[in-house]
Amino acid sequence: MARNGSTGDPVRAESGLEHVDVLIVGAGLTGIGAAWRLQEALPHMSYAILEAREVSGGTWDLFRYPGIRSDSDMQTFGYGFRPWREPQAIADGASILDYIRGTAAEAGIDRHIRYRHRIVKAEWSSADARWTVTVRQGGDPGSITTMTCGFLHMCTGYYRYDHGHTPSFEGQEHFTGQIVHPQQWPADLDYRNKRVIVIGSGATAITLVPTLARTAAHVTMLQRSPTYIVSLPAKDPLASGLQRLIGKRAAYPVVRWKNIAVNAASYQLGQRAPGVSKAIIRGQLKRLLPKGYDVDTHFKPRYKPWDQRLCVVPDADLFKAISDGRASMATDHIDAFTKTGVRLASGQEIAADIVVTATGLDLLGMGGAQLLVDGTEVTLSQTTAYRGMMLSGVPNLAFTMGYTNASWTLKADLVSGFVCRVLAHMEQHGYRQVLPTEPAGTEHRPLLDFSAGYVQRSIDRFPRSGSKEPWRPGNNYLRDLITFRRARLDDEALRYSNPIAVPQQPARTGS
Repeated sequence: MARNGSTGDPVRAESGLEHVDVLIVGAGLTGIGAAWRLQEALPHMSYAILEAREVSGGTWDLFRYPGIRSDSDMQTFGYGFRPWREPQAIADGASILDYIRGTAAEAGIDRHIRYRHRIVKAEWSSADARWTVTVRQGGDPGSITTMTCGFLHMCTGYYRYDHGHTPSFEGQEHFTGQIVHPQQWPADLDYRNKRVIVIGSGATAITLVPTLARTAAHVTMLQRSPTYIVSLPAKDPLASGLQRLIGKRAAYPVVRWKNIAVNAASYQLGQRAPGVSKAIIRGQLKRLLPKGYDVDTHFKPRYKPWDQRLCVVPDADLFKAISDGRASMATDHIDAFTKTGVRLASGQEIAADIVVTATGLDLLGMGGAQLLVDGTEVTLSQTTAYRGMMLSGVPNLAFTMGYTNASWTLKADLVSGFVCRVLAHMEQHGYRQVLPTEPAGTEHRPLLDFSAGYVQRSIDRFPRSGSKEPWRPGNNYLRDLITFRRARLDDEALRYSNPIAVPQQPARTGS
């Protein structure tokens, strides 16, 4: 791998192309965290971050719908290396965005980011032990440039940034009101004193409903089937107390580990004793909703707790909006849109001026980039994920996919740390290539073992997982913490080599 002193800056390879040791794709929460870990563990390695959008922040800059917030506590959703110092444990999107950008600025990561650089194609050459990456600069069509790297770390998440999932509804062309998707929320949308229907039952819908209900005439949350929803304090009382006693920095790891343990216990209870978990959730709902409320119709899912992600509301805001009459629930299938609203399968019609389709996301692997290894295109669905982060048959590449049963960042940070361990191991032993190699006869399973609709719609376009370690992705942070930090790097699943470089052709700049 090329070196450039200790600055971490790119160098010009013999081919004339710009070269970095590590190329990180995505300048959101994950990409900034990956860069921080790389700088800490291997400060002499050069790197760059490619960001397709014009600003950093990823999800937390993209989504602008009212009330956007974290669906995990910030003590675990925040970085382990930089304490979350704000009082809100369930934080708003703007605060999270400031936190991400502040982390990048504080560590000097922001000067490595290249905005409006979308990766189009990445071609691995085993002879040269490097990726040649084709990048579109600016908009579409923009200009095309090429650079190389020794290792490619994809921190793009797994959904499309340009649009969300919006099903086609019968008769929607006849609706005289406005239809919007949260992923393309109009900045000038005025919902004051309007009748609003929010279609959906996930985190986006339960965030939008109480926020819109503050000024809308009425908000109806229309769902096909219920989701498990629990209320947590917006401010963690333990965190507030400890911060006063021992300071924010010292309190952070204590509260972080408390929350990790509580979340892990909640998940295990939901999986091993679902009846008990259901009873606990139902008991909270009965206390928070009006006496006699039809909990079973609107808040009794058909699946076990944690078969889909548990949704969290801060300070019972959704249930307060329902109790106050500012919001209501409707659990039914949509028959058709009408001129003035939505007609349900039951025959009931709900009037609306605005319909919000919080109907989920469209998934996209590797940010939509085409991958080739020695001239052969990689079909993601034919690869198997090593530890849920590297692809069988694809050298020197890692991707990040966070937990579905805990904070995304916990898994993302483990992946970044493991990447640094692999890079250090390769450097120490003089290797230039690491190839995850799947054993014959591996029993395959979906990589995302998750029943949410947005996952099931696209799971066949993603890598597989195996049934045994290290091809089975972990979903237990405490176990993964030990595995990712201490697992042997010379196991039979990772094959290391040091190809002899071949002379390269003169650079092609392209335009």
